[in-house]
Amino acid sequence: MIDLKRTKLFSHIMKVAITGASGHIGNCLARELSDQGIAVKVLLHNFENDLRSLNVDIVNGDLLNIDSIDQLCDDVDIVYHLAAKIAIDKKDRDLVYETNVNGTRNLVKICKEKKIKRLVHFSSIHALNAYPLDQILDENRPLVESTKMIYDLSKADSERVVLKAASEDLDAVIVNPTAVVGPYDFKPSYLGQALIKIYSNQLPMLIRGGYDWVDVRDIVQGAIQAAVKGRRGERYLLSGHYYSLKELSEMVGRISGKKIPKYIAPMFLARLGRPFIGLYASIRKEHPLYTKESLDILKNSPRYISCKKAARELTYRPRPLEETLNDTFQWYRQQGLID
Repeated sequence: MIDLKRTKLFSHIMKVAITGASGHIGNCLARELSDQGIAVKVLLHNFENDLRSLNVDIVNGDLLNIDSIDQLCDDVDIVYHLAAKIAIDKKDRDLVYETNVNGTRNLVKICKEKKIKRLVHFSSIHALNAYPLDQILDENRPLVESTKMIYDLSKADSERVVLKAASEDLDAVIVNPTAVVGPYDFKPSYLGQALIKIYSNQLPMLIRGGYDWVDVRDIVQGAIQAAVKGRRGERYLLSGHYYSLKELSEMVGRISGKKIPKYIAPMFLARLGRPFIGLYASIRKEHPLYTKESLDILKNSPRYISCKKAARELTYRPRPLEETLNDTFQWYRQQGLID
């Protein structure tokens, strides 16, 4: 763990601002900075998480409200931009793009006006072209140009906004996490919901394919190091370890000692079952985990995502996934989310 008060950048910091602090990564980042004695301001839209229990200043608003962004960035040195609307289905396409792209454009404008010392922009691995799948994906992979996945395109275009500003008059760096899991997932996230369902043997079936999974605490340390050591206008991939859903499920079973989903459905059968899964989720007032988009992601998720640049320049070191899962399920039990 980096001692922020001993770093050149953080030793004279007045305040750090965070958008998206009620999300999984944002909450952990706010917690870590606050625990280290850094003054933190957060932009709060809807979900409060446990932010009011932390020693942070709260600004109510959102990325499309320029006045709230102006208030957030007032008397601030560093801004971490995590707020984004996530979509694994076709709902709210316009709002996803408006929030992620125009919201980022609003924030960049205010950061320039306030002469923010550094913006750390959270993009996503989905902003980069996944193909070819059998080759190493690193920072040189081009951004998505066109896709049916509105989230991917919105993250690519928002990254373009930041890169353009970094080439002009804003000191900004970009981090691209993969699939984030770990403790302090209060909502819980889509991935957190999937882990809980696997742990509780409530996932109707497993699908061929997988993700690159990474611990939220490692992402937070990578983001802090990006503020300290990252080079202006550069992106850093913060990846972890690739596991198929079958391998992940088996790991969860070893940790829980319980039955786990074992049936691996062919992709065509999973696609045929989507309407029934969606109906079941709507009855339970949940987001369906298997949508056309999420199935495409599982099928076409790159196996070889390199974090060598982040390791070299940010001393980034992702921990083993089994350690992450152990800590995550322990935290879920403490929160009453699992037995």
